[in-house]
Amino acid sequence: MQSIITESPKETEKFAAQLAKKLINKKNNKALVLALEGELGGGKTTFIKGFLKALKVIEKVLSPTFVLIHKHHLKSGDLYHIDAYRLKSEKDLLKLGIKEIFNNPKNIVLIEWADRVKKIIPKTAIWIRFEHLEKNRRKITIEQ
Repeated sequence: MQSIITESPKETEKFAAQLAKKLINKKNNKALVLALEGELGGGKTTFIKGFLKALKVIEKVLSPTFVLIHKHHLKSGDLYHIDAYRLKSEKDLLKLGIKEIFNNPKNIVLIEWADRVKKIIPKTAIWIRFEHLEKNRRKITIEQ
C-alpha cells in the first residue's frame, strides 16, 4: 500500500500522469483496471484527467455520470472511463458488456465509485482511495 498527499488539483493530475506512465508498460493477460473510490469532490475525476493526459487523450475529460461510460481510443487499445455513482447494482454494468471489456488485455478501465460495484471488479484491479483532507489537499492511497 502506498499513500501520497497532494496539495492541489495540479499535483493530483501530475501524480496520476506518473502512475499512468508506470502502469501502461506492464503486460497483462486482462485489462488494466483502476478502481477509484472516495467521497464526492475527493479528486477522482481530476486524477483521471491527469491519467488520460499522460496517455495523450485529447478529448475533454468529464465525469460520465449521466452516460455511465466514456470510451477513448488509444494507440494500443481503448480506455473506458466508467462512473458507477448512479448504478443500482453490478447487473447494470454487466448489461453493458463489462466482462468483455475486462477480458481484453488491450483495454484500460478507470472506474469512479468502484466500491458500488465491488463484486464484479477483477481481483487484479488496482484500488485507489481518495480522502479529502481540506480545501485542495487530498490523501491518495493505492492498493495493489
